[in-house]
Amino acid sequence: QVQLVESGGGLVQAGGSLRLSCAASGRISSISAMGWYRQAPGKQRDLVASSTSGGSITYADSVKGRFTRSRDNAKNTEYLQMNSLKPEDTAVYYCFADYTTSDYVSATSWGQGTQVTVSS
Repeated sequence: QVQLVESGGGLVQAGGSLRLSCAASGRISSISAMGWYRQAPGKQRDLVASSTSGGSITYADSVKGRFTRSRDNAKNTEYLQMNSLKPEDTAVYYCFADYTTSDYVSATSWGQGTQVTVSS
């Protein structure tokens, strides 16, 4: 009922920047939170950043001061601006949206994932 399409990943040298986009469609009004997770090979999927409809924002300690999330409500798109990238940021990045279904059940949709590779 909420579909997410990601874009913006790629290969960048350490110190460079990338901007990820996550476009939502469907029952947009039901979304209560959006954000980003990432998963590197052999590691768990970790929260990178999130924002709730109530205005609460969360960043992982490892990205504070370097990554900034934002949202364009008119375009129903969540962004993750990633600056000063490090090789440790290399991972598949997944956007997510928490929402309520038409049957009033809480659910989460995930983007397809986009690869971010930071070379040294």
